Amino acid sequence: MSGVKSVPKIDIQNSKGDTVNLAKLAGQNIVLYFYPKDDTPGCTIEGHEFNKLLPDFKKANCIVFGISRDTVKSHDKFICKYGYNFELLSDIDEKFCKYFDVIKEKNMYGKTVLGIERSTFIFSVTGDLIKEYRKVKAEGHAAIVLNDVQSI
Repeated sequence: MSGVKSVPKIDIQNSKGDTVNLAKLAGQNIVLYFYPKDDTPGCTIEGHEFNKLLPDFKKANCIVFGISRDTVKSHDKFICKYGYNFELLSDIDEKFCKYFDVIKEKNMYGKTVLGIERSTFIFSVTGDLIKEYRKVKAEGHAAIVLNDVQSI
């Protein structure tokens, strides 16, 4: 596991522009999944799968958040386009990305760029990190996460 031990006490904006502090959501399990960019193929697949399984996450007392470096406006557009029923968090200043160490060198069309490595973190009702996933493949990932949340 990484150096992350608990939910960060950092404010972040959701797709409505409201401030969210995950540390204040005690009493619920939290899934926080990092993805590279709104409305791209893999990120859309991952969003669809989390959205489809959202009722099962809720039954497991779990709230789901997606997070990327996209803007609040971009997140709102992405949510509206696909009808997602969970919040996307806007980390344009990369505070969360740095806390979770998800910014990695990637090869894009022969060039080295810094981007988000698809990663997911599960936190318990007390805010403690229970499980993390790195180098995630989008397709099928939400079901794996749900299975792990249901076994808490």
